[in-house]
Amino acid sequence: MPQVLLPFYGWAHQEDGKKYPKGEMSFRQTIHGNSCSDRGFKVVIDRKERKILISFDSKCVDKRHKKWLQQVKKHVGLDELNPQPYWGFDDLEHKAGTKLLNAFYVQAEVEIRRKKEFYHYTKVMMLQKFDFEGFLKALDEGKILVDFDARTGHNHGTKFRMRQDALPMLYEKQTIIL
Repeated sequence: MPQVLLPFYGWAHQEDGKKYPKGEMSFRQTIHGNSCSDRGFKVVIDRKERKILISFDSKCVDKRHKKWLQQVKKHVGLDELNPQPYWGFDDLEHKAGTKLLNAFYVQAEVEIRRKKEFYHYTKVMMLQKFDFEGFLKALDEGKILVDFDARTGHNHGTKFRMRQDALPMLYEKQTIIL
């Protein structure tokens, strides 16, 4: 995905010509399915085609990015991404399902006494059987975020990040232990 997004939709890195070489570009976005980012990117779930797509809508771009949008228009135009990056349901479900098959969700209050951390566990939940529909719902509602973190000289990759309280949504069975 960064191969498509960075060269055409990237912008000058804030450390361009200082910490990094002149011409250093950046593409850093956190997006989800609930609304567009300030640069017009969004996650779209296409259930018919069974794909999670990355979408671009120039009409959503915040006015403070006007110069950037003019550059995008010059390089590739203001239409939908082409090619449009996506993850197939089957591939993503398999990958997520092997990493998130079962889990424990633990909440704790933390107290620091004499520079030592002490934990008081307030909730423990056993989560069983990963549910891809729950994953899609959380992504659509903005509870799972997609992070892009690429620059010309180094790509930190694309990551899925989740709001802390959303983990139980991803499982068919939740058992409260404490």
